[in-house]
Amino acid sequence: MPWLFKEEPSSYSFDALVSDGSTTWTGVKNPVAQRHLRSVRKGDRIFYYHTGSEKAVVGIARASTDAYQDPADKAGKAVVVDIQPVSKLRHAVTLATLKAHPAFASHLLARVPRLSVMPISTSEWQVVETLSKESSR
Repeated sequence: MPWLFKEEPSSYSFDALVSDGSTTWTGVKNPVAQRHLRSVRKGDRIFYYHTGSEKAVVGIARASTDAYQDPADKAGKAVVVDIQPVSKLRHAVTLATLKAHPAFASHLLARVPRLSVMPISTSEWQVVETLSKESSR
């Protein structure tokens, strides 16, 4: 299943992920985002989205593990997942571009902007890939 993970680039940018080679996706507090994260499986594709002033999909990553219990969560409720970079998009695809596309009119990205982990359908994935190849967005 494809996913979209959001992060402030000043906290952990896609370039930092590329440099590190992998990371454990931690710090997801929202219960809905945690539910989504719990569903991530090894091999799942992930769009890496920069929040803040950038607001754009910038890269592709892949889950290198299934979601697993967060070792730092003493309550035992939170999960994390390990991810690895796949590639940077040729052109970042902005939130404004996605919101203007009919495929994303009712998507969580447009409706719930603070949700940090969300599913993306295969057709939505293809839209983002196509937009990233067309021109600077």
